Amino acid sequence: MRLTLLLTALLTALLTALLAAMLDAQTPPMAERRPHVDTLHGDVRRDDWHWLRNREDPAVIRYLEAENAYTEARTAALKPLADRVYQEMLSRTKQTDLSVPVFRDGYWYYAKTYEGKQYPALARRRGSLAAPEEVYLDQNELAAGKAFHSLGGVSTSPDGRYVAVLEDTVALRHFTLRVKDTQTGEWLPETIANLIEGLAWANDNRTLFYQKADGANRANAVWRHVLGTPVAQDTEVYRDDDVLFSVDVSRTKSGAYVQITSASYTSAETRVIPADRPMEPARVLLPRQPGVEHSAVHWGDRWLVATNQGGATNFKVVELPDAGGDLATAPIWLPTRADAFVEGVDTFKDFAVVAERVGGLRRLRVVDRATKAWHHVTMPEAAYGVFPAANPEYATRTMRYTYSSFVTPPSVYDYDMGTRQAELRKREEVLGGWDASRYEVRRLMVKARDGASVPVSVLMRKGTVLDGTNPLLLYAYGSYGATQEATFSSARFSLVDRGMIYALAHIRGGSEMGRRWYDDGKMLRKKNTFFDFIDVAEGLIRLKYTRKDKLVINGGSAGGLLMGAVVNFRPDLFHAVVADVPFVDVINTMADASIPLTAQEWEQWGNPAKAEEYRYMLSYSPYDNVAAKAYPQMLVTTGLNDSQVAYWEPAKWVAKLRTMKTDRNDLLLRTNMGAGHGGASGRYDRLKETAFRFAWMLNSVGLGGVAQ
Repeated sequence: MRLTLLLTALLTALLTALLAAMLDAQTPPMAERRPHVDTLHGDVRRDDWHWLRNREDPAVIRYLEAENAYTEARTAALKPLADRVYQEMLSRTKQTDLSVPVFRDGYWYYAKTYEGKQYPALARRRGSLAAPEEVYLDQNELAAGKAFHSLGGVSTSPDGRYVAVLEDTVALRHFTLRVKDTQTGEWLPETIANLIEGLAWANDNRTLFYQKADGANRANAVWRHVLGTPVAQDTEVYRDDDVLFSVDVSRTKSGAYVQITSASYTSAETRVIPADRPMEPARVLLPRQPGVEHSAVHWGDRWLVATNQGGATNFKVVELPDAGGDLATAPIWLPTRADAFVEGVDTFKDFAVVAERVGGLRRLRVVDRATKAWHHVTMPEAAYGVFPAANPEYATRTMRYTYSSFVTPPSVYDYDMGTRQAELRKREEVLGGWDASRYEVRRLMVKARDGASVPVSVLMRKGTVLDGTNPLLLYAYGSYGATQEATFSSARFSLVDRGMIYALAHIRGGSEMGRRWYDDGKMLRKKNTFFDFIDVAEGLIRLKYTRKDKLVINGGSAGGLLMGAVVNFRPDLFHAVVADVPFVDVINTMADASIPLTAQEWEQWGNPAKAEEYRYMLSYSPYDNVAAKAYPQMLVTTGLNDSQVAYWEPAKWVAKLRTMKTDRNDLLLRTNMGAGHGGASGRYDRLKETAFRFAWMLNSVGLGGVAQ
């Protein structure tokens, strides 16, 4: 035992020395790495690692490659475990499969996956599922020879002849528009580069609306292209120069309008163009008002609008005539309620469906247009996630949704809104002998320090003894009002089957408990997000689900900010941390409006130009609050081409931690040199990335069978 410990200590010392030598050799001389200094509100802030922002500098690439080499060396012994976990996850996956067909504009559309292929193929049958199959787009063919391939949009013309595709081959969310003629199988000659997501066809099947972005990759303009005409003749339809707003274009399900929405985090504006007269200018349907949010859906001869107008914190739904009107005087279709948060509305010819959140769970309210009678769709479990599908057909009484829970695989239902009967169309097959009866799901409420009750969803093996000795993975996000549902993941069972408990904390900053839950976790109340997470961790320890030296935590993007903040506040509470693409350099990023997402998010995090907001952000910014103290062992991931959280944020954070921390725990940075915010684009490559992270987590708490 002593020999093993000695050898481990020697190996750690050698690897640490190797990293130091590699990083010193791969970075510019100190004279070229002068610290960046700025002043905000009288504070002089020094940033020693600012030079890492220059991705054009070969020394920066060498630096990241040196970190990757160190991570690879430090985790080499984990490879057999990562391979086993990958094979387990793969063995539970049905690799050759079909999605449930959906009817749209005379065709049945579906996706196909093939064993051994990274991407799906898109297929359809005209009129009947017995008709001949047409594979109209195979992403594997588009991705051939490319290290990364992502589709930011695939949209077929109403008559089905043309398919417009937005392709990204570098992971920067800079898309190129191409159009395929499915009758001939040929791609049209026109291509349009440097676009952002968003496509909408007019009813003439030749006019296509697309979106451009500004220098910060903010969707700021809608353009119109007519097939067969020079791109140089394309027309700008609408532009929004307010940096707080992002633009979106879509076609209403009714087919009556092309809809242009410009929205910030606190306001919105809606314009429309008749879909059968696409050359008309966009008219304002609902003008923007400070502090008033809205989302409008067309319903035949009227609009249903979900809005917070008039102090409706949890939103209400109002009716407006086809020409639009005033939200303040519009008839109320569904009033605001203290116990139910309106998330959105979908419309069908004879029905409307409201997605609303009550008690931390989504439910679907179906309303009959003729009788105004309503009912809720019944869900079979106490904790679940339900997601309305795209439901592109307007004149139908069938509403499709996907349901799952921690132990129920994704299940596609077709719901007859008239008879109130749900038909299970497909449940994802989980192979490899997986058995739901072996697991137990619990829903806990943990008191936060200010008295708020934070929901926690827990998955564990049935019969697990809660004596404080169990390893536990605690995951959370807690930002942008995004809800984290207790949904299924077959990959997760590679952790749970080895004895790790999985817990999902529904902390403030999300909308799980209504709009106020979101509002109480942003701007000058953002610390509630971090304190909720810490309090949940302490609550799980108090309830003997785990203990400090068995507690692993994980979050990504804004959830990576959460990881960085809580390890600064309470580094003693956590044993191991996986921070994926973490947003950790808050002040520097929010002070630079040229960085994608920054300006719009002044209404999410704060604007450093405002002294109060600057001081508050500075008090929790992970990069700015790294201190000389012991930290947990940490694995940090990023992508060189990430346009949402730039690679330099985690790289700088890790570099600063290396110079400041007083412990000898692992601190690893893994950069995917060809990917962006979502990691690898191919499904097998993504699974391998997950397997690596899971292997590292398992080994950190002694479940990996690898000597540390």
